Amino acid sequence: MKKHIVDLNVVSNEKLGDKHILMKLTSASPLPEMRPGQFAEVRVDNSNTTFLRRPISIHFVDKLKNELWLLIQLVGDGTRKLSTLKEGDVLNLVLPLGNGFSDPQDQQKSLLLVGGGVGIAPLLELGSYLKGKGYQPTFLLGARSGKDLLQMNEFEKIGKVLVTTEDGTLGEKGFVTNHSVLTKEKFDKIYSCGPTPMMKAVAAFASQHSIDCEVSLENKMACGLGACLCCVTETKEGHKCVCSDGPVFNIKDLTWQI
Repeated sequence: MKKHIVDLNVVSNEKLGDKHILMKLTSASPLPEMRPGQFAEVRVDNSNTTFLRRPISIHFVDKLKNELWLLIQLVGDGTRKLSTLKEGDVLNLVLPLGNGFSDPQDQQKSLLLVGGGVGIAPLLELGSYLKGKGYQPTFLLGARSGKDLLQMNEFEKIGKVLVTTEDGTLGEKGFVTNHSVLTKEKFDKIYSCGPTPMMKAVAAFASQHSIDCEVSLENKMACGLGACLCCVTETKEGHKCVCSDGPVFNIKDLTWQI
């Protein structure tokens, strides 16, 4: 898929609690074609400490409004600088980058999308895409506490939403792999993104039950193009760059002990 360097205008930049923002961007021209699971490299201007672009998952593409949504966790100077942008400001991005999630095979009808923390970001666009293909995706979202769950109303517009929280303040108490739906329903394919321990637990469950499973890795990235080799991960075929060979991998290709 062709990569583009684009200047997009900020439509809104909404704070979601203390740790996240939802940024909506648009352009006078149609946005480039993007697949769920791909990401953008975002340039941070006017910063004395941020020299590299920041990789941000594509959260949602509103084709009717020609908007790109980015769900951004505030973890350092670069992302905090992004949180100061106002309506009408210009943001430079390289996109779309990486390989996204694959379509389900014909026999795969029941789909589970599992996310934790800010790892829920690519699952909104994935769920919307799958719904447009005629599927009814189920979301299983986990967080430490109910206040940490983001964009719940948007996920509920797309499919069934199930929740776990570590402190039990919302949904079922525990981790996503503890949710009762995993013993009550059979899924044909699982898509997952979030903290690595969570994804490894999801991968172990999928492997034990012979369920096809794809995960989106979140290794640190610099160039986003596979040139700097700082995001490599070990696979059964050797080391691969998460940014260019991924970020989405099928668990059968990874060396995780599952």
